[in-house]
Amino acid sequence: MFIGGGLIVGLVATGLAIGSDGAQAAFRRIIVPSRYIPLVLTPAGFALAVFLALRFFPNTQGSGIPQAMAARALPDPSDRAKLVGFRAAVGKVFLTLFGLLVGASTGREGPTVQVGASVMFLIGRMSPRRQAGLVMAGAAAGVAAAFNTPLAGIVFGIEEMSRRFEAKTSGLLIGAVILAGLTAQAILGNYTYFGTTAAALPIGTAWIAVPLCGVVGGFSGAIFSRILVAVPTKLPGGVGGWIKSHPILFAALCGIGVALCGLASGDMVYGTGYQNAKAVLHHTGTVPLEYAPLKLLATALSAVSGVPGGIFSPSLSIGAGIGIDIAHFFHHAEPGPIVLLGMVAYFTGVVRAPITGFVIVSEMSGDHSMLVALMATALIADWCASWINKEGVYHALAKRFLPKKPGA
Repeated sequence: MFIGGGLIVGLVATGLAIGSDGAQAAFRRIIVPSRYIPLVLTPAGFALAVFLALRFFPNTQGSGIPQAMAARALPDPSDRAKLVGFRAAVGKVFLTLFGLLVGASTGREGPTVQVGASVMFLIGRMSPRRQAGLVMAGAAAGVAAAFNTPLAGIVFGIEEMSRRFEAKTSGLLIGAVILAGLTAQAILGNYTYFGTTAAALPIGTAWIAVPLCGVVGGFSGAIFSRILVAVPTKLPGGVGGWIKSHPILFAALCGIGVALCGLASGDMVYGTGYQNAKAVLHHTGTVPLEYAPLKLLATALSAVSGVPGGIFSPSLSIGAGIGIDIAHFFHHAEPGPIVLLGMVAYFTGVVRAPITGFVIVSEMSGDHSMLVALMATALIADWCASWINKEGVYHALAKRFLPKKPGA
């Protein structure tokens, strides 16, 4: 059963990867006749996605990683099933692809984590005492299979899902990562997510670029995280109450905002942002200076709207945009290494998980010569983010799915 679960997670991750590429391609074809189509399509699609999530697939809104974290913390299997059960998994896959189809600035990796946790949870019903460990293993396997980054999957499981290493679950975690990763590789091949790079950063440039990317990316990621946590629960006045009372209308307004960001960016902020990040990393394309802030705003609007979809890939794309903007100050250096620094800085600022940040960026680019610089950037970014947020966005959002403490 455990082997079957790992294989299923790998298959689902692969299916989501193929499906998300198809959904984004379909959206690009839809807007060929007119760039203004998203002004109608995106808000209508957002409203429909949130309606379906609330009516038929509860607890599928947003990334999916907070749901997996909360499910691991809940002691009651029936409560866990509401977050990582069969209905949540099916709804997550369907609505994530639908969101990309209508232009949401979301990713598939967070949803893969929730679905991976769901698969292992359903298997764990045969062994209730190990359910928490299986949920963590499924989540880690989802990261590994989504990015083809087995080491990052393990680190994510330890640093984010558990915040401590448990020897009794280590075998489950590593085994699930291996099985899911092998399945994804068997179908998609042994690839690196952003392609292989040979980026190297001169030591003189590193002394300036590393702290600059760390500070800008760390604070930017922390601001993004604060927006996601603040909406709607911590907004002043009656704004938060209005959002809770009118979630579908609010989703439509967010959709209009995303469409406007798309128009301002030349249609570049829709979808995961993977192609844009890869282009600037390999110097085969570029993005405008305003890409990073517009992508940040579009991703924040997509996330707070309640449309199911992750922030993993969009965060890396925003970080790439920050990196290429900073690279303009270093005319003598190749932009690729600085783009990697921007990725790890922004991602760390969002999730407050520096080890996961530099490991996943290093594995996705296949470049280990930058490891020390990535480590330093991640630490600086995490320190900067700590001034704004005490914890990462996933842990803060996970509290919404846990029972309220008396008096809270």
